[in-house]
Amino acid sequence: MAAPGLHDIPLLPGSPRRLSPQAVARGTQGPKRGQQYLKVPGSQAPGLQGSSDHDRDSGPPSRGGSTCGGLVINNYLDANEPVSSEARLSRMHFHDNQRKVDYVLAYHYRKRGVHPGHGSPGHSLAIVSNGETGKDPHAGGHGDIELGPLDALEEERKEQREEFEHNLMEAGLELEKDMESKSQGSIFVRIHAPWQVLAREAEFLKIKVPTKKMYEIKSEGSIAKKFNELLQKLSSPLKPRVPDHSNNKMKNLSYPFSREKMYLYNIQDKDTFFDNATRSRIVHEILKRTACSRANNTMGINSLIANNIYEAAYPLHDGEYDSPGDDTNDRKLLYQEWARYGVFYKFQPIDLIRKYFGEKIGLYFAWLGLYTSFLIPSSVIGVIVFLYGCATIEEDIPSKEMCDQQNAFTMCPLCDTSCDYWNLSSACGTAKASHLFDNPATVFFSIFMALWATMFLENWKRLQMRLGYFWDLTGIEEEEEHSRPEYETKVREKMLKASGKSVVQKLDTNMAEDEDEADEDKLTWKDRFPGYLVNFASILFMIALTFSIVFGVIVYRITTAAALSLNKATRSNVRVTVTATAVIINLVVILILDEIYGAVAKWLTKIEVPKTEQTFEERLILKAFLLKFVNAYSPIFYVAFFKGRFVGRPGSYVYVFDGYRMEECAPGGCLMELCIQLSIIMLGKQLIQNNIFEIGVPKLKKLFRKLKDETEPGETDSAHSKHPEQWDLDYSLEPYTGLTPEYMEMIIQFGFVTLFVASFPLAPVFALLNNVIEVRLDAKKFVTELRRPDAVRTKDIGIWFDILSGIGKFSVISNAFVIAVTSDFIPRLVYQYAYSHNGTLHGFVNHTLSFFNVSQLKEGTQPENSQFDQEVQFCRFKDYREPPWAPHPYEFSKQYWSVLSARLAFVIIFQNLVMFLSVLVDWMIPDIPTDISDQIKKEKGLLVDFFLKEEHEKLKLMDEPALRSLGGGRRSRSRAASAAPSGQSQPGSIASSASQHTNV
Repeated sequence: MAAPGLHDIPLLPGSPRRLSPQAVARGTQGPKRGQQYLKVPGSQAPGLQGSSDHDRDSGPPSRGGSTCGGLVINNYLDANEPVSSEARLSRMHFHDNQRKVDYVLAYHYRKRGVHPGHGSPGHSLAIVSNGETGKDPHAGGHGDIELGPLDALEEERKEQREEFEHNLMEAGLELEKDMESKSQGSIFVRIHAPWQVLAREAEFLKIKVPTKKMYEIKSEGSIAKKFNELLQKLSSPLKPRVPDHSNNKMKNLSYPFSREKMYLYNIQDKDTFFDNATRSRIVHEILKRTACSRANNTMGINSLIANNIYEAAYPLHDGEYDSPGDDTNDRKLLYQEWARYGVFYKFQPIDLIRKYFGEKIGLYFAWLGLYTSFLIPSSVIGVIVFLYGCATIEEDIPSKEMCDQQNAFTMCPLCDTSCDYWNLSSACGTAKASHLFDNPATVFFSIFMALWATMFLENWKRLQMRLGYFWDLTGIEEEEEHSRPEYETKVREKMLKASGKSVVQKLDTNMAEDEDEADEDKLTWKDRFPGYLVNFASILFMIALTFSIVFGVIVYRITTAAALSLNKATRSNVRVTVTATAVIINLVVILILDEIYGAVAKWLTKIEVPKTEQTFEERLILKAFLLKFVNAYSPIFYVAFFKGRFVGRPGSYVYVFDGYRMEECAPGGCLMELCIQLSIIMLGKQLIQNNIFEIGVPKLKKLFRKLKDETEPGETDSAHSKHPEQWDLDYSLEPYTGLTPEYMEMIIQFGFVTLFVASFPLAPVFALLNNVIEVRLDAKKFVTELRRPDAVRTKDIGIWFDILSGIGKFSVISNAFVIAVTSDFIPRLVYQYAYSHNGTLHGFVNHTLSFFNVSQLKEGTQPENSQFDQEVQFCRFKDYREPPWAPHPYEFSKQYWSVLSARLAFVIIFQNLVMFLSVLVDWMIPDIPTDISDQIKKEKGLLVDFFLKEEHEKLKLMDEPALRSLGGGRRSRSRAASAAPSGQSQPGSIASSASQHTNV
């Protein structure tokens, strides 16, 4: 028997059957097998009581079945009865083929057993709920399916899920879920947001939607317009074949959605008025703020996932990306025109990316595209600088002097005892190679790259504003963020601890409690102080660990060089062998520590217990960037600024351990070694970490998950496995974890390109080649390998811009010191204009080498079995010191102080000059393009005019019934639908004519 007030309608096999979800979940099953009924409530579902009256009147009727004064609830579908292809048109909808799946919740269940004699394990049902879930007192009977006893934890999670889903239905959402019919498995709760909910939430979230009014975007001046048209024609082969990708001359006026102003919007179809990304965003907002009292009053789906009540929550992709046939969807279009390596030469369809993934991901790919395009001019200039070094290598006087064997500069031994004296001409190859990167052109290239970084950031700000205008992001308010689950847990623990005081304590501290009452429901700095202390100590420890590893590599270089020098066979290749192996060790350590530091930064941020996800993300980014910055650049900083500075001099060397001297730079300087270090670490990091890890690790995870699913015991549905639903396919994909890894990868690369570009002009070229692949690699990952992310509206890239700006400013200082300290640019300049007899560099090598009396070498450090034909009295070493015959032998000479003062002067002048030019570029390029600022101002005025016109039309239509009742007999225009709350406009309406537009 049915419950009183419900109409019983017999059902055909395979058609929907209705029953209370609570009755099903608790084992009180309704209709017997073979006799199932459709039950329709007689009153409106209270879950929509928050909607206004016109929403309930004008909303579309429920599609789950027929109604009787209200919405249909509790739809069951027997999954064992096959659904024909005609009946099952789309895998993106409920089983009624009409209601779209906007969001999916997934959880794993496990049973201990099934009561014998009641049903079969293969019997599967589905629940559809789109209103109130009323309990059926008459449900049950001999044909009920009774679930086996569950353990306490599983039962508790089940009750929490039931309450949460009930609260979702009270919020107006419609749910469909599978029955837990197997011994264990995954259940997918499909969620659909009806029009009433979408309209209510869009108004609450102030989502901007297009109005009926369209206007023409004015072009720039005639010259700029012609140039732009020519540019569009030339670049047409590079544009992706996607709709609305070209620069539209028409734009809809946008206005935050309001149910009271439905007549403003051109609502032709309520099912498609909000796109899929907006629908899923609305549902996600409801999921985030829906509470569950059984789960300690936790707020939102994130808390439930953190407590393992649900396993995942995600919106669906728009079908398959590699489906055969002519059917197209946005995902398939993105894959064909963006996420394949074969279209690497095409522009990115930024508008389509934003439409599918949301503004946050759209801005990331727009930033990555601009950064990659800006690398093109810097790569061209870098190649020119490198070719200039190649072309002038034979004209470089210092390298020619070093290669001239007639000069016969006898150098002091490179190590004690086992190393012999050597001729400077043996380092001819190193000297010539150093000139490729240590020439006057690198100074101008450093200035260019500093200005390049400023121009890149300024152009990004302009592009960001332009995208914000076309994407209707101007004037959006910061959305209220919900507390993180960990923060709620800490607050709850604090309140429980505070409530545990005795009555005497409460009486004694009554006044103090009044003052601290407001602090009980939040964490103060006192609560977070232990976390801050652990953070500070841990970060210092990690930085010290990085420096210790760098020092360990230095010790390896020193000991290995000493060991190889003992053997005559390996003595000639000591420097090359030590440098190459040390750089590879540095690279491996950097890759390992990068992964460790990423996990440590996340753990440290969790200890801080930030309140919101945005705060958590910002603090995580700062910690991860600091640790990874130190990890990636500390070996390079050592070679650039510290190697060879603390060697000492012959007769008074600095020793690390007994018998092991500090290493010194090659005869041509440390710049060549810095170039090798930078190139290997940059290329190795990009090749191994960014590409192999990004391609290989997801594939291994997918393979492991597939093998795990195949080996897991349980029943499988062969028909279902042949034709899986979209939520099953998306569930098997990797979860989206945020954009932090993608940004971090590019920020570290940006540092390689800007911080030490004076030593490696080809860095922009390798960055460009990497980024061409990186764009398509990230695109393919987002389209094919990750679950669809939640659409997030944001106006900018957040804290990443501040980090980029900081790196750009720091690069000016680092390049100034690389040129002044590491290269020979300043010593050559000082010699040429202060000490040269003819104003050239002839005699420069001799000028930089000091004399040492070999008789003053310490006992036991003299070379054994010297191969030199004649006895050596004086050897040379690279430094500015007084000769042995001077009054103060081996003291720093006047030339040393001249060069040092010139170096410091150059750093100051270079830094101030580049900073001034950067500020000048910043001032000359406005942050907001002039045409965009004009359009925004004029759009506001146009919006006011449009409002006044629509209000006038609305008042006129409201007056027409009164005129008809007075017998005016005048024929009214068909504008009633425009004033109706449903917002459906008639074709003859003046305001609904979307073809009319205004020139701005």
